[in-house]
Amino acid sequence: MIRRLSAAAAAGLLPPLLLALPALAHGAPTSPISRTAACAAGGGTATGTAACKAARAANGGPFGTFDNLRVPNVNGDDRKFVPDGKLCSGGLADFKGLDLARDDFPSTTVSAGKTLPITYRATLPHEGSFRIYLTKQGFDPKQKLTWDDLASKPLAEIKDPPLSDGSYQMSVKLPSDRTGRHILYVVWQTSSTADTYYSCSDLVFASAATKAPAAPVATRKATPSKKPSATAAPTSEAPDEATPTSPEQTQQAITPVGDQSKVTLGHGIVAGALVVGAGFLAYALIGGFLRRRRQNR
Repeated sequence: MIRRLSAAAAAGLLPPLLLALPALAHGAPTSPISRTAACAAGGGTATGTAACKAARAANGGPFGTFDNLRVPNVNGDDRKFVPDGKLCSGGLADFKGLDLARDDFPSTTVSAGKTLPITYRATLPHEGSFRIYLTKQGFDPKQKLTWDDLASKPLAEIKDPPLSDGSYQMSVKLPSDRTGRHILYVVWQTSSTADTYYSCSDLVFASAATKAPAAPVATRKATPSKKPSATAAPTSEAPDEATPTSPEQTQQAITPVGDQSKVTLGHGIVAGALVVGAGFLAYALIGGFLRRRRQNR
């Protein structure tokens, strides 16, 4: 249809009023939500947020419709037609409020290293390619977006993705090193019209602090244990109730193995007594022998 209209226009067969009508290829990302879909007419339901209100005030008037942020005849030379600081508006005055440097535009929470599904609403589908960029690590959302903020190569370039329920369905793998707030920048260069569409989707990469905490684990309150006595032998089972011991038993129990001091002392006393006794016996025997010898003389 569009090609036939273009051919008719080239041949001068269309009236001037019809030639003045805008091209009918429209679209914008609705997931992750883009600034134009969130804040412009006909898009999402976030038009009342503080960021969208500020964007409309900066715009000096209402935005164009959410699916109409497009620049003609770019032919892939994006940097030439869309200047730094105006990437989110595509350099169009009707959307300049979207270029505000704010960190509270409606956003989508994502996870680094995961696959991000993208739903790109197409109010009138057309053939073309999508180039999907992401801001570099360290991007400051309180500064206006520039081309140098984007990685030099797109995360993906997808040609003619499938259309389902009026939206293009595609996905990209997110880098594993991103943290904090970033912008997913989508360029849709149609091949069946002269238009190229631009959009900014604000992403917030989830961190450990933003993830839901793990469910608490119930723990049993520890009961203070009694200090084990020196007589207790290590065991893997619960000990029986201890039987009270006397101080003498306790002293005997803690005598180191191999300490023979007490045994040696007792043996010495006995040996001494035996020596003394043997001395007296020898003395008596000698005395008796001498007496008998004197009597025989």
